[in-house]
Amino acid sequence: MKRTILLIIAAAGLVLVVGVTWLLLAERKDDAPTATAMEMPRYRTAGLVVGVTTRPETPQVGENRLIVEIRTPSGDPVTGRSIQTHAEMPAMGAMPAMRVSADMREVAPGRYAGSIDLPMRGPWPLTLSFESPNGQPVRLHFDLATGREGLSLASGASMVGAAAETADDANVITVDTQRRQAIGVETGQAARRHLVKSIRAVGRVTPDERLLSHVALKFESYIGDLEADYVGAPIEKGQVLFTVYSPDLLAAQQEYLQMLGRGSGDALLSAARQRLTLWDMSDGAIEALEERGTPQAYVPILAPRSGTLIERNIADGSAAPAGQMLLAIADLSRVWIEAEVFEGDLALVIAGMPATITLPYLPDRQYAATVDYVYPRLDGDSRTGRVRLSLPNPDGELKPDMYAEVTLQADLGERLAVPEEAIIFSGENRIAFVDIGGGRLKPVRVQTGQRSQGFIEVREGLSPGDTVVTSANFLIAAEARLKTALEQW
Repeated sequence: MKRTILLIIAAAGLVLVVGVTWLLLAERKDDAPTATAMEMPRYRTAGLVVGVTTRPETPQVGENRLIVEIRTPSGDPVTGRSIQTHAEMPAMGAMPAMRVSADMREVAPGRYAGSIDLPMRGPWPLTLSFESPNGQPVRLHFDLATGREGLSLASGASMVGAAAETADDANVITVDTQRRQAIGVETGQAARRHLVKSIRAVGRVTPDERLLSHVALKFESYIGDLEADYVGAPIEKGQVLFTVYSPDLLAAQQEYLQMLGRGSGDALLSAARQRLTLWDMSDGAIEALEERGTPQAYVPILAPRSGTLIERNIADGSAAPAGQMLLAIADLSRVWIEAEVFEGDLALVIAGMPATITLPYLPDRQYAATVDYVYPRLDGDSRTGRVRLSLPNPDGELKPDMYAEVTLQADLGERLAVPEEAIIFSGENRIAFVDIGGGRLKPVRVQTGQRSQGFIEVREGLSPGDTVVTSANFLIAAEARLKTALEQW
C-alpha cells in the first residue's frame, strides 16, 4: 500500500515537471536561437553588432514579439544589458500621440526579447536604447508600421552586409519617410544643363575717345574773343572757337608776306606757308592774309570736328601756354560704357559678349550692347577689371559720367549642375547628400564651379542622374556630424 502511494506521488510530480517545462518552452520558443533568428537584419553601432527583428515579421495590431541580439564584431554575445524600447504613433489631427513600451529581458546570452502591444493600425516609429559595455549610450531608431514587413533603420547605426562593408558607406545615415516629411526633405537631380551666367557690373558713361578732340596751341599766346564759351555748347566743324594773339604768329605772318612780296623761291615761300599751317592757321586765313597784305593780330582758331564742348580751360583775354589743352570737343552720337567686373568673373568676359545696360534714372529703358574691349590690367585696390562697351546715342540721352548698370551674359555651355540648395559649404569643403535608396543618404564631398540660374556646377563628386537633397540639408548635416567623424566636417 505504501509503495503504491509513493508511485502515485512520483507520477504526479513527473506530470507537474513536464507541464511546467512545456509551458516554459512554449513561452520562450520564439526567443530560442534558431537559424531564422540568426538571419535577422544586423546593424553596426558603437563598436557592436545589433540584430533586431519582430515576430511576426510583419507587425500586426495586438501583441508582437520584439527580439534584439547584441554581439561584438567577433561574434561574442554581450550580456547584462538593460534595454529600453518604445513605439510611438505621432499625433494626427485631434488625436494625441500614443506610446507603448516593451519589457525586454535576456532570454539567452546576448539575446533579449519582450512583447509590444500595438493598439491600432498605422506607423509606430520604434526607438531602442541601451548602454554599451564601455559606457557609450546607444540609441537606434526604426521605421515600423503594422501591415508592412520588417523594420527599416532610420538612424543611429549602419547596416551590416555586402552593401555596407565599404568605408564610404560607414558614413551613410538613414531618414525614414515620416521624418523626411516632418523636416521637409526635398530632392533634385544632378544633370547636364546649358548654363548662362549673368554678371552684374557698375559702369560709367564716357565719351568715345575715337570721337574726341583736344584743342591746344603750339605757341605762347593770349585769347581774344572766345566763341565756344560754355561747356555743353554745340560745335560745328570749321566754326571759330576763339581768336588768338601771339607775337610769334604775328612775326610768322610778316615773314610770309615778305617772302611773297620779294618773289622768293618756291622752297622758301612754301616753308613759310607751312609754318603758318602748322601753327593752326587755316587755308582760308592764309588766303585772306595774302589778299589783305597785312598780318592779322588776332587769328581765328577753327573747330577740328563737330560735337559738344565738354571741357573749357580758357576765358576771354587769358594766357594760353604752348601745349596746354584749352578745349575738349566730343562727338556724343556714340558713347562708351566702362564697367568694373569683379576679378572672379573676369575670366568669363570676352570681346563680343552680349550685354544689357540700364540707367538708374530710366529703369524701364534697356540698351543692348556688346563688349568691345577687355582692358589688360586689374585695379589693385578694388580687385576689379575694366571692360568697355559701345552704344549709339543719337538723342543724347546718355551723358558723360552717368552711372549705368551692366548685365553681361556669359555662355558657359553644357555642364553638370545641381540646384544651389543641394550644396553645403563647410569651410573649404563642399558637401552634397546623395539619396542612395532605402531611405539612406550619403554625404559626398564635391568640387564646385560656376553658379548660374539657381544651379551650381559640379566638377567632381557626382554623376548625371544622382539624386541629391535640396532642402533640410542642415538638419541632415547636424545628424551626420553626430553620427560620424567625417573629415569633411
